[in-house]
Amino acid sequence: MVARLLAVLLLLSGTATAETITLASTTSTENSGLFAHLLPLFERDSGIAVRVVAVGTGQAIRLARNGDADVVLVHHRASEEALVADGHGLSRHDVMANDFVVVGPAGDPAGIGAAEGAAEAFSRIAGTAAPFASRGDDSGTHKAELAIWQEANIDPGPASGSWYRELGAGMGATLNSASAMAAYTLSDRATWVAFGNKGPLSLLFEGDAALVNPYGVIALDPARHPHVKAAAARALSTGCCRRRGRGRSQPSGWRANSCFSRPILRLRIDIARGRCIEDHGFPEAAANARRPLLTAARA
Repeated sequence: MVARLLAVLLLLSGTATAETITLASTTSTENSGLFAHLLPLFERDSGIAVRVVAVGTGQAIRLARNGDADVVLVHHRASEEALVADGHGLSRHDVMANDFVVVGPAGDPAGIGAAEGAAEAFSRIAGTAAPFASRGDDSGTHKAELAIWQEANIDPGPASGSWYRELGAGMGATLNSASAMAAYTLSDRATWVAFGNKGPLSLLFEGDAALVNPYGVIALDPARHPHVKAAAARALSTGCCRRRGRGRSQPSGWRANSCFSRPILRLRIDIARGRCIEDHGFPEAAANARRPLLTAARA
């Protein structure tokens, strides 16, 4: 009995003193189920607990600039590189990619399924004034959406409140709103696959090179933010990129297939109806391999 009590006390003591770091990341990675599957493996192997703050990319970058995180994992390369250039992060490393897709009412009233590119798809939505749900939250997905509108030479701002609905919400909440409104929206594929309330929505457009969505990881620089847990942060950021776990199969308990390539922690995770991209020439390899994967998924 005494031995058992001592064992419990030792376990509790170890748990209480385990190091915890804060990872500022995106609602897309959180909503996809990726962190729920992968972070326990990192925590088991390293003894480092990870607290995830899932927000839009813009807000995650601001948290990092304020020193309110130890590591950031987001998907807007220009913002990531600026974070490092301004002295807040040590270096940026490619981790993985998924892609964006345009979903909308199955009847496709704007006819985007016949579009030749993402910009044309958006032009068709604007031309028919079909409802479009925008995240409107300065996230990586929102930034990608705005870049497509810009490529189409369309400013949706004046239509805000009519056919263009700016929600200021995360990816899951935006998909819920789009489902309720039978509206078009831009989603990362992983969240769309995991999303359980599709209702009238279907995947209508995919495969444009403009829709490739790379993610990067950055550990904060302790010279700029002395309070960060630098060693643990570097362990996570390098763990995201090192080759390990290759050949492991995806546990059956994980909800949905991941749509991320070059997976975090090098775990082999299948792209929905596709395969992992193993090439190290990222992101070019992802961009080059993406189209046949999307074509296969669309069939």
